[in-house]
Parts: sequence; C-alpha cells; structure tokens
Amino acid sequence: MSIDFKNFSGVGMTSDSSREKLIKILKNEGIKNKKVLESIRLIPRHIFVDEAISSKAYDNTALPIGKSQTISHPFIVAKMTEIIMDYNPKRILEIGTGSGYQAAVLSLLVDKVYSVERIEYLHMKSKNIFRKMGIKNIYLKHSDGNDGWSQKSPFDAIIVTAGANKIPSALIDQLSNNGGILILPVKSNGKQYLKSIIKTNNKYKEKVHGIVNFVPLLNGVAL
Repeated sequence: MSIDFKNFSGVGMTSDSSREKLIKILKNEGIKNKKVLESIRLIPRHIFVDEAISSKAYDNTALPIGKSQTISHPFIVAKMTEIIMDYNPKRILEIGTGSGYQAAVLSLLVDKVYSVERIEYLHMKSKNIFRKMGIKNIYLKHSDGNDGWSQKSPFDAIIVTAGANKIPSALIDQLSNNGGILILPVKSNGKQYLKSIIKTNNKYKEKVHGIVNFVPLLNGVAL
C-alpha cells in the first residue's frame, strides 16, 4: 500500500532521524518484530497529532488528541501489535480508533482493519486522515466499542485501546474460534494489566503482559 504524503503540509516538519531514533528506542525496549518496526517507521505519527505538538510526535510518550483522549506511547502500540502479529491475523477489529495511528500501523501488516470509535469527532477526524493518506483497507464505524462489530465477525485478532473494567463478552463472541487473539487493558486491584486471551475450540488461554495506563473504555457514543 502506498501512502500519499503530499496532502499534509506538516510532513516536512519531521526528519528521518527523529523516526530512526524512535525505532532505536523501541528496539532497546524489546520490540523485535521487523515488520512491526518497519510499519512504525513508515507511518508518519506527526499527522495524527495537532501541529502545535508535532515536534513531540516521535518521542516515546502519549500525547493529547482532544476530547480527553490520547495517542498511545509508540512502545505500547508496537508491543500490542507485536503480540497479535505472532498469530498472523488477516482481519483485525480495533476498539477505540482514537487518532487513527494504531489502525494505520496495522493497515500495513494485515488485509483488513475494522475500527470502532465512540466519539464522533475522532471518528470523522481519523476518517479524513485515512482518506488523505490513501489507505483503503481500514473500515470505520461510529459506535459503542463494547458491542464490537458483529456483522464483520469473526476476527482473527481484536485489539482494545482503552482500559476495561471487565472483558466485554461481545468481543469474546466475535473472536475467531481457531486461535483468535484478543488483547486489551483490564483493570484489577486499582491497576490496568495488559492481557491477551487466545480462543481455540471455545477454550481460553490468558496471559498478562505487564501494567499499562489507558483511558477508560466507556459505554455509549458521544460527539
């Protein structure tokens, strides 16, 4: 897939050295998947944040994107992507489009990305970015992420980019029964733990990947 950069006036504001520095940081923090690293190197993170803070786009930090939401740390994006890519997914559901950055990274790695966002402002903003970039394999829906996207299920992988109090049953139901993987932050004892659940023949294998800090997964839709 080719990315159309000419529609973005801010593209020239970042250097290749900034991206390469970020890739080096991710490698040092344990990211090994070469395809994941290459996707992160190619996707221009600065176009997913406001121009006023674009100079910080390649720092390994979360940044505000409006509506009390954030674009995740590049390391978290890389880590969650690396975990699910070990299972060679072709069709992925993302809960929480947010800025669109995570979906864009995934779009270079899989056949189709379905992404649900509850906040209409972010849904429309990311839709416009994808259109300008020429990304054709991301499909967006403005809806409650807790419900997933049943019409497009089953999914080989589901990635949730907001912290849940419990694992939404709808997402488990929409996961492929042939080694599908769900990865999400789940709150427990006052902390958020990044968990993966593998579904095979209606049996589940769960693994914890460390402590994380995401905005909460909320119910309903918003402007």
